[in-house]
Amino acid sequence: MEKREYKNGEQISIIGFGGIIVMDELQKDADNYVAEAIDSGIDYFDIAPSYGDAQQKLGPALRGKRQDIFLACKTEKRTAKEAEEALHDSLKNLETDCFDLYQIHGLQSADEAEEVLGPKGAMEAVIKAKEKGYIRYIGYSTHSEDASHLMMDQFDFDSVLFPVNWACHFGNGFGKSIMDKAVDKKITRLALKAMAKTLWTEENKEKKYPKAWYKPIYDKEFAKLAMRYTLSQPITAAVTPGDIEHMRWALEVGNSFKPVTDDEVSCLKEKSMAVAPIFNK
Repeated sequence: MEKREYKNGEQISIIGFGGIIVMDELQKDADNYVAEAIDSGIDYFDIAPSYGDAQQKLGPALRGKRQDIFLACKTEKRTAKEAEEALHDSLKNLETDCFDLYQIHGLQSADEAEEVLGPKGAMEAVIKAKEKGYIRYIGYSTHSEDASHLMMDQFDFDSVLFPVNWACHFGNGFGKSIMDKAVDKKITRLALKAMAKTLWTEENKEKKYPKAWYKPIYDKEFAKLAMRYTLSQPITAAVTPGDIEHMRWALEVGNSFKPVTDDEVSCLKEKSMAVAPIFNK
């Protein structure tokens, strides 16, 4: 598996294990999925308490392996008190003393960013946790350009986790301004939603992939091309969708990665004309 620099010379796998994969799975299956990922070269794992029982499944699955991986966790809490409690719950559930990366999770608006950054906001707890050695790096994840710009203006983050998606890039340009600003500020870029296609519709509620709130790409070769497009952008790594099938497709990409060609980019541009991006500017 190819690796790229996260920060300070530290390398992580270009494919990240999306922790939601182990949500609602039997422990033996969660153990096997994690072992499969590690055996295939993944050392970057991403998890959040909002992923059902995924933390409780991932913790035992990582026993004896923790020292060999880069473990990223998140909090969706917005106040310092709640974020501190969530951090310690996550440490306990994941059976670790420290997270390599801890992220403010899922910022949807500038108002949310202001709350997090303001007095008694979650960032106070995150900064203190780093000072106490519970966190090595600080980041955030977002689906909002406005929130992301505010976060980057107010704090020197180590990384940002955000959508880097073919349909968004060609459909409405969502995410490009986040990318540009993060590059300019030398903030590490981590990608979400590489294999996403569009939103579910009211007429199409039957989900082949029930852990995805969006409609992912069903076709394997198309999904692999979309992942290759994301990895061809100036990012360090891309987190997989929440099902084992897409993870396995992503593993194939990560273990034989080649940047997209001009013809492949043209193909994706053409395909983007037929779908609605999952995020709007």
